[in-house]
Amino acid sequence: MNRRRRTEILIQGRSELAKELAETIMLQYPYREVISPRYGLTMIKMRETAKSSLFYLGEVVITEAKVDIKGHIGIGIVTGMKDELAKHLAIIDAAYKANLKETIEWEEPLLKEEKALLESKIKKQTELLATKVHFDTMQV
Repeated sequence: MNRRRRTEILIQGRSELAKELAETIMLQYPYREVISPRYGLTMIKMRETAKSSLFYLGEVVITEAKVDIKGHIGIGIVTGMKDELAKHLAIIDAAYKANLKETIEWEEPLLKEEKALLESKIKKQTELLATKVHFDTMQV
């Protein structure tokens, strides 16, 4: 599983999953906080569809953390003020970069969480479509 997909699952899914995975590493390996969770601002880049040009929509608050495990730096960046989640993401990222044996066991829970996220999105989309107005059947 690639880094982007894994991070999206951890951010959008249950925060307990990221905590559980990070704690398995924190209990077994020494880690060092290179940058403890801190807040910052970043610009949100959007693509205008008609001309396909990029523009900046505005700024958003982020929380960033960096952790070192066995000489491998992991980064955790998340929107909002979420210190714990940023730190857990950094630990998980460092664990994958260090090729720790625990990361092999994480594939199944991550895929399970991805499936739950997909089912939740489908359910919400179904509920939304139930309220859709059909203009072609409306009469004047």
